[in-house]
Amino acid sequence: MPLTPLDIHNKEFSKGFRGYDEDEVNEFLDQVIKDYELIIREKKEMEEKLKDLNDRLGHFNNIEETLNKSIVVAQEAAEEVKRNAQKEAKLILKEAEKNADRIVNESLSKARKIALEIEELKKQSKVFRTRFKMLIEAQLDLLNNDDWDHLLEYELDATELKSTNKEDTLA
Repeated sequence: MPLTPLDIHNKEFSKGFRGYDEDEVNEFLDQVIKDYELIIREKKEMEEKLKDLNDRLGHFNNIEETLNKSIVVAQEAAEEVKRNAQKEAKLILKEAEKNADRIVNESLSKARKIALEIEELKKQSKVFRTRFKMLIEAQLDLLNNDDWDHLLEYELDATELKSTNKEDTLA
């Protein structure tokens, strides 16, 4: 168990023939040195872990923000494609009514082409939706990862930090 400043302060050495037992004092000082080295090393490790965890949290926040923006852009693009398809279909119908059989045949040809494009867009939207769903599920898997549980396992008592800082200034 590591020494506390109170342990060091209250330590009394037994007196030998010529004063304190030199071996006992040296042994105690060696223990003090080892304990403080351990505390300093643990403090540095905790600071590094905290920095790493903060960096990871920032990274996940950036990913979340990017995903939210991507969802909005995808919705807007889908609505724009839908509006454009509707506008184009209306124009084709008006033109077909004005120009009789010749234009009706051309319009039918164009309508078939648009229908194929719409089918292709549907296929592409299904692929996009599937890929996007996989991306979101992958991100959810990252969020559900046990690494988040490790964040919650770290407990640090603020009084210990204050004691450690006082010990550093005393040394």
